[in-house]
Amino acid sequence: MKTTMGRYIVLYYAPLSVAERFAQATPEEAMVGMQLWIDWAQRIGSGLVDPGKPLGNAVNVKASGTSPTQTNIIGMSILQADSMDAALVMVNDHHHLHWAEDCEIVVLEEMPIPEMAGV
Repeated sequence: MKTTMGRYIVLYYAPLSVAERFAQATPEEAMVGMQLWIDWAQRIGSGLVDPGKPLGNAVNVKASGTSPTQTNIIGMSILQADSMDAALVMVNDHHHLHWAEDCEIVVLEEMPIPEMAGV
């Protein structure tokens, strides 16, 4: 039986105070934080399709126009796994969860669109 690997989008949520704290980090503090990401990436291995980047400058888009908006989504990654359970194991006890009490991670499964196959 063939197992199909799925892609999972990981969104990192944090209060604005965490983003502000990162913006003011010393180079030494930034390297400590970067090492946590490197260690996580090495632990995940090939399951980490894209380590992602910080996100910012959010804009709300509506039919009536666009406007700057606030969001607590501060970053993203893309994982590849056999199942949602396997993807959740990859983010279990992720260092992001320890930055502040309100930090959280949301994992979303990319769903196929059969009508778009081959496009």
